[in-house]
Amino acid sequence: MARRKTAPLSDTLFAAPVAIRTLAEEVESSFLDYSMSVIVSRALPDARDGLKPVHRRILWAMHDAGLRPDRPFVKCARVVGDVMGRFHPHGDSAIYDALVRMGQDFSVPHPMVDKHGNFGSPSDPAAAARYTECRLSPIAMELLASIDEGTVDFQPNYDGGDEEPVVLPARYPNLLINGTQGIAVGLATNIPPHNLGEICAATLKLINKPDTTLAELMKTVKGPDFPTGGLIMGTDTLKDALRTGRGTIRVRAVTSIEETKRGVAIVITEIPYQTSVDAIAGKLAEAVDSNKVEGIRDIRNESGQGQTRLVIELKPDANVQVALNNIFKHTPAQVSFGINTVALVDGVPRTLNLQEALQHWIDHQVIVLTRRTRFRLDKAEARLHIIDGLVRALDMIDAIIATIRASKDRGVARVSLMAKPFDFSEIQANHILDLQLGRLTQLGRDDLLAEQLELNGIIKELRNILDDRETLMGLMRDELSEIRDKYKRPRRTVIVGDDSGDISAEELVDDEPLVVTVTARGYIQSKSQRGRGAKTADPGDKDAITQIIATSALGTFLFFTTHGRAYRSVGHDLPKQRLTAIPNLFQFADGEKVIGVIDAAVAAEHEHVVFVTAQGSIKRTPLADFVEASARKDGIAAMKLGDGDRIIAAYPSWDDFETFVVTAQGQGIRFSESEVRPVGRSAGGMRAMKLRSDDIVVGACAVAHEEIVVLASDTGYAKRVRADEFPIQARGGAGVRVAKPEKKRGMLMGVMPAGSRLAFLTDDQAFIVGSAEVKLQPRDGAVPKVAAIPDGKTVIAIAVVDEPLAE
Repeated sequence: MARRKTAPLSDTLFAAPVAIRTLAEEVESSFLDYSMSVIVSRALPDARDGLKPVHRRILWAMHDAGLRPDRPFVKCARVVGDVMGRFHPHGDSAIYDALVRMGQDFSVPHPMVDKHGNFGSPSDPAAAARYTECRLSPIAMELLASIDEGTVDFQPNYDGGDEEPVVLPARYPNLLINGTQGIAVGLATNIPPHNLGEICAATLKLINKPDTTLAELMKTVKGPDFPTGGLIMGTDTLKDALRTGRGTIRVRAVTSIEETKRGVAIVITEIPYQTSVDAIAGKLAEAVDSNKVEGIRDIRNESGQGQTRLVIELKPDANVQVALNNIFKHTPAQVSFGINTVALVDGVPRTLNLQEALQHWIDHQVIVLTRRTRFRLDKAEARLHIIDGLVRALDMIDAIIATIRASKDRGVARVSLMAKPFDFSEIQANHILDLQLGRLTQLGRDDLLAEQLELNGIIKELRNILDDRETLMGLMRDELSEIRDKYKRPRRTVIVGDDSGDISAEELVDDEPLVVTVTARGYIQSKSQRGRGAKTADPGDKDAITQIIATSALGTFLFFTTHGRAYRSVGHDLPKQRLTAIPNLFQFADGEKVIGVIDAAVAAEHEHVVFVTAQGSIKRTPLADFVEASARKDGIAAMKLGDGDRIIAAYPSWDDFETFVVTAQGQGIRFSESEVRPVGRSAGGMRAMKLRSDDIVVGACAVAHEEIVVLASDTGYAKRVRADEFPIQARGGAGVRVAKPEKKRGMLMGVMPAGSRLAFLTDDQAFIVGSAEVKLQPRDGAVPKVAAIPDGKTVIAIAVVDEPLAE
């Protein structure tokens, strides 16, 4: 047999025309094909149902397998194998990771998978698929609702052996409610979860009023609502993200300051989204080891039973606010979350703002409800066609029976029923042939007539939905309202901002009555007035109470320091467990000390606050400038100081009183406060008193005409003097002698209105004397010794002691 001749290989290869293009064109085309495949088929969610293909395939496979909420759990490995074999030809680990995330309540606020077994935690991965079980959650059924009623298109799977939905019906705007993340080629999406109640309410606004503006929608949707809670800091960038679809927000852990047996501790009770307690603790430990963070003594993870609790104990000398700020800076206790709302619209990636995302879901629902209504209408009309035939057949049943009995077989009988005089359709004829004798009773006839009436009503209602868009939108509104009422939950993430309507931390605090105690050594504590026991703190025998302030949890306090700074806090932020050094509440500089604590409520009685410095300057500033200023932890400017100067007194101004200023060497001046004109808080002062080169101002206070003041020295000497003993002079003079210079007396340390008791504080002890022990002396009289200060001890502070409140 002769061999068959074959054409040369070159002729075979080049028989068909070959497209010739450059290498750059080929690479560009191949890259675009690959990138679009990744974008459309893997990485980005559809704007209509908010799902990526892998999530949609998992839900569909579970629905197709009957894994509904009322059915038993099945192994996750079975679901993963089913999805991989039928719909998603990728790795089983990728499918399982996607399934696990849909069941984690710390990843999505409304899990679509009902889990059984170890689905992991923010710190740990889930167990292997062979150990865990799953089924669909109730809210997942809302995504799949009516999928068997022709509501969405189906497409062949990867091998053409099965079909999968192109998109799910999605009865709620899942894109924003559960959020998603994805990285494609040259594109990425990062959509945070939002509160279901807020999103549904905003969508209902848009359904009721299609021309609702974005600004009106943003009044309802405050921002993301993370399942792990936390605080969103600031509102400006948040509004930009809702307005443009892009933005960056700062999310911060929720912390509190607690007093433990070992000292002060910072306790973290809520963490930012997609971080973990172990990650925060690990990063903090690294920062402590590298000396980036100081003052940390111990870190303990006491989380358990679904509750977050990370305890960070501080060293006794640590500044609480500085430590807290360092924790936010060096650990994931504060993170930046980049919002990038990118989703597929008609198969093309689009960046969507709030309004656009909701509108795409509404447009999808119009199609879903229309197709569902048509499906139900076709089904109802088909059934009505059969019922009409059966009812008509009962009216001529004798003739029909005779015709059927005379027919040779079923086919002939069917043809006879379709011919005159019956004129039944083929479908009607088949059902008449299948009619049971029991349906020939009067009860059977009544049932058919009742069903016929019901079907006519259903058909009329369905046609009305298709013919009237307002009825269709009303149906959408009712179904979405039902879902909102069924699944809504309170907001978990607090938005800290100044805009009206924002949920601030103060709004979450019970405004209970408090008593705040301030001591001579600069310690402070607040106690509730509702409980039993002492209302004021116990300073012990080494300190003394100088102020007792009745206030509330939302009362504002101003703290003025020697460095000319002002700090602001509210009552519920003050330590409650024990007396705490005021510098621990803020970011004080080295050597900065508190010289005045003022309850902002006195602003109603005292219009101004007076500052006096060691170098003899005085300043009067409206108190409102501080009450309404920022509550920054590093403070705000209270007074501009010269080189080497410091504030030695800060107190509310009575306006119609006089100012009394004394120096260390015993000079004093009394002048009217009206001579000091009010200036802004960042301005400097004017001269209060002319000083000798070696003298400094040590005290100042407001006095009335008949008031008695106390002058005290650093060696335990003190006397009481009537204010009228000192003449009223012009501001800026040298003043008069208030105490004779005596070596044993030491230097004066201050002047203050007389009280029931007077305290002298040394490094380790408090010497308290009663008012009767401090003699009333003339202006130029001697200053007697009243406190037995041991030799070698130096008085570091003097103060008038306030009486503790009774129990």
